[in-house]
Amino acid sequence: MRIIRVFLYTAFLACANVAVAGVVDPALLTGAMAKLTLEEPKPLPQVALVGLADEVASLEGTKGKWLVLNLWATWCMPCREEMPSLDKLANLRPDIAVVAVATGPNPLPAIHSFLEKAGVHTLTVLRDPTQDLAHQMGVMGLPVTVIVNPEGMEVARLIGGADWSAPETLAVLDALR
Repeated sequence: MRIIRVFLYTAFLACANVAVAGVVDPALLTGAMAKLTLEEPKPLPQVALVGLADEVASLEGTKGKWLVLNLWATWCMPCREEMPSLDKLANLRPDIAVVAVATGPNPLPAIHSFLEKAGVHTLTVLRDPTQDLAHQMGVMGLPVTVIVNPEGMEVARLIGGADWSAPETLAVLDALR
């Protein structure tokens, strides 16, 4: 009887994992990707964001593409370390939308200084000054990066910093696509 329960439990986990993880082999979740949580797909909140020129912006332009969405702030030290790797990811995988959203009160001069010091040139940067996106996504600390499928559904989340241009990260992103 015990062997039947073990078999059923294992089958249940395998089916649940396939629905959530898609084709990501758990063996790929190494290095910083060990912190990646594969999730049941859920829609990304649709909120108004602001661009760096104070224009109204949104994530609508990323529909139909995989999206790596990073929530950060100018005062966040792990964000400072992580940002150059997000910029590299945008260069290494131009078919993936890579967007960094400064959440909370981040003055424009501080954002520009942050990006200049970090050597960020390619990354799309938006702002969430009222933290609507962060609140609706349940973000409690920074940085947080979510992976969104082409249908606009969050499928994975990583809390804390990571090297988004590392080989293990690229392998996970390639497996998801």
